[in-house]
Amino acid sequence: MNTTFATILEIVGTLAFAISGIRLAAAKRFDWFGAYAVGLVTAIGGGTTRDVLLNATPFWMINGSYLTVTAVALIFVIIFKQYLVKLENTFFIFDTIGLALFVVVGVEKTLMFGFPFWVAIVMGTITGSVGSIIRDILINEEPLLFRKDIYALACVAGGIMFYLGQKMGFNSITNQSICGISVVAVRLLAVKFHWSLPALKDENDNNPPLK
Repeated sequence: MNTTFATILEIVGTLAFAISGIRLAAAKRFDWFGAYAVGLVTAIGGGTTRDVLLNATPFWMINGSYLTVTAVALIFVIIFKQYLVKLENTFFIFDTIGLALFVVVGVEKTLMFGFPFWVAIVMGTITGSVGSIIRDILINEEPLLFRKDIYALACVAGGIMFYLGQKMGFNSITNQSICGISVVAVRLLAVKFHWSLPALKDENDNNPPLK
């Protein structure tokens, strides 16, 4: 993947994920520094985990613009806080955009390092979802990944579509677009039609599962 284009994807994904994290921190009444920290780990957590597993220097340590982008996200939320907190779908929108872009970057970067495609799909899922796990832990929420919401499976679906596109001979831009659109489509369809995986319950447990 073109290095400049990859950087653009990561920056836009960072902005989207940072806004989603800071928006939740604002709803929890975090102070500015706390909100910035939540936004930052949401944005770089998945990519950092991916790069460590790939034995590469974490992307944000090479290019400090990601820290600046998170600051821009903080200023954006501060200015438009009253609108963002009231609109429940703003979190979903920014989170889904960040998720889709980071899955694309994770898959591409893993393939660039010479790993097989199944590893790329796993790394794409890690890139898109680990930041949200850290975010939810910091704001004392049950991680979105472990709820009934379709989240990680959307990442897997995007990675599989990328693989199929590559097998069919599509060019890089087309594959990236298919991958990102697939992630967004799966999440939107899951919400619209209330798709979810069945909850794993102990047969001896009479208590309802946590929502």
